[in-house]
Amino acid sequence: MSILSFSNLGQSYGDYDVFLGLTASIPHDGKVGLVGPNGIGKTTLLRILAGLDTPSAGNIHLAQGTRIGYLRQEAMDAFAQRANTVHTEMLSVFADLRAQEAHLHELQGRMAAGDATDALLAEYDAVHHEFEAAGGYEYETRISQVLQGLGFGRAEWELPLSQLSGGQKTRALLARLLLEHPNLLILDEPTNHLDFAAVEWLEGMLQAWDGALLIVSHDRYFLDRVVNRIWEMSQSGMEEYRGNYSAYLHQRQERWERREQEFEAVREKFLKEIDFVKRNIARDATKDQAQGRLTRLIREVRVVEQGGLSLLLNQRWGKVMEQVDISGHKWGWMDTEQAIKNLRSPIQRPPQLNMHLKATMRSGNLVLRSSELTIGYPGHPLFTAEPIELHRGECAALIGPNGAGKTTFLRTLMGELEPLAGQIRLGASLKVGYFAQAHEKLDPNKTVLDTLIDHKHMLIGPARNYLAQYLFRGEDVYKPVHMLSGGERGRLALALLALEEANFLLLDEPTNHLDIPAQEALQQVLEAFQGTILMVSHDRYLIDRLATQIWALDGGGLTVFPGPYAEMIEKRTQSAESARQLAAQQRADSRREQNGDRQSKNEARKRAKALADAEAKVHRLEQKLAQLEGELADASQAQDLARVQRLGEAYATIQAALEQAMEDWAALAER
Repeated sequence: MSILSFSNLGQSYGDYDVFLGLTASIPHDGKVGLVGPNGIGKTTLLRILAGLDTPSAGNIHLAQGTRIGYLRQEAMDAFAQRANTVHTEMLSVFADLRAQEAHLHELQGRMAAGDATDALLAEYDAVHHEFEAAGGYEYETRISQVLQGLGFGRAEWELPLSQLSGGQKTRALLARLLLEHPNLLILDEPTNHLDFAAVEWLEGMLQAWDGALLIVSHDRYFLDRVVNRIWEMSQSGMEEYRGNYSAYLHQRQERWERREQEFEAVREKFLKEIDFVKRNIARDATKDQAQGRLTRLIREVRVVEQGGLSLLLNQRWGKVMEQVDISGHKWGWMDTEQAIKNLRSPIQRPPQLNMHLKATMRSGNLVLRSSELTIGYPGHPLFTAEPIELHRGECAALIGPNGAGKTTFLRTLMGELEPLAGQIRLGASLKVGYFAQAHEKLDPNKTVLDTLIDHKHMLIGPARNYLAQYLFRGEDVYKPVHMLSGGERGRLALALLALEEANFLLLDEPTNHLDIPAQEALQQVLEAFQGTILMVSHDRYLIDRLATQIWALDGGGLTVFPGPYAEMIEKRTQSAESARQLAAQQRADSRREQNGDRQSKNEARKRAKALADAEAKVHRLEQKLAQLEGELADASQAQDLARVQRLGEAYATIQAALEQAMEDWAALAER
């Protein structure tokens, strides 16, 4: 049974079809990643499934009682007209629990005042049971975990929602949705505005999520770790793949190859059939057979033209003919042969960057070396680096939180800033190519074509052909830079970078704003690059595939890990666990050593006796408490309210004494 399903779903605006004929379903435990090129309609589909927009065609079925939560990509308008702080907004999720909590306090007050009637006791018992079962003792802890996990420090909890930035509002909305825990959580680019630590925390949260998920994300590493199926949207519709993102890539390639083989086999069969017809249509002895085979061939070709290869291969002939109209077509064998030659492969691969990075010369073996380096601005140091060394053919990934100094480091390497201390030495025969995160060197008033020609003179024809490799086709080349999307500006900057023919690339967030097909193409180009790369990136998938060493910024320092990202994460996890175990062992050893040094044998005997006495006292009080519990149960059964009240007071006194005795025993044990 699916939590949500839809069939033949379409959305159109006037004559423009965003998408048509989409059919899919999400199981109750499904974690779906929705991928596809920018502009294909992913956000439009999410808004329809979340109930915010109405489709032009098709049907949607939602399981009864399903609650949907939706995180939009940008949440500037979230929390409009709400005066809450971040913390009080999270508390509002638990309004019913907090009302129950207040009611419990009221009942406790009445019982403490002597109003312990049978009806009151029964009401208290029922409300308390419901409160506990609903997580009444845990909601404050949940709020703290979610806010801290998403990067809200304690100081930010009391910020009014109206004063939050767009990114903070998006994180606050995500926090609220996680606390609300809907049956189906729909997330549009949830890792936007999150740093490394917050993304990793969110991955853990969603891995353990016991509801259904539908996620649009350009973060391939995130999809790899969270989802268990992929929906791929394209111009031809939507296809489903089982597994995470990496499994999808493998299955998609296999599917493409299989369909290509099927198409070639059918096309070859058609050509053989038409060859038979051509050789036999004019012979009296074989004319009827040739005409019959031609009639069938025409039908099959029309099926492929109108319904695609899958319609021909996967359904019974009678059902196929119900869906395909071949009336009115008076083809001869020449028309049929031409139609066969005009058939195109059913594989519609997404448009890809046709990028090439080639270095004109070979650099020296040593590309970069630093010593005693401090990076920052006068009076404002950002970090100090341990010794760095980068060699030809290596790829270093510089990672760390926003504001830690990553871009400043790149600017220092290019000579735009001086290091505050220490030295940076660049190797011989280097030609540096720089990709800026903000693309600030692009003139916003120039067209795409003018930007390219100003960067490197070439004729208009070759310039347009070159830009087409970066998906600027037709009138796109005449767009002013200020009208380009973030992804388009990124592609233009990559086009200019490729013309540099550099052997040392400095890349500042090269996959920002690129859709997944463009990210994949860029990754392939960088993997084949023969030079050296230093990149700043939040794209962990790219880092994991390319980086041979990781330069991690944290707490005002840069540390070098000489290996790939996945290995660093594994070792970091192992080191943290080992450190916890070692610290616990050291504390225990230290206590034993201190006790041994401090105590004489006589003191040890006195301490042992005191411990024994304390344990005996705890044991006596526990027995007394157990006795009172039995007597309270008997009094409640007999509805002896006066005795219940008297025993309750005695129980509270003994319980307080037991807690004090436990604290005394623990204090003795720690000495």
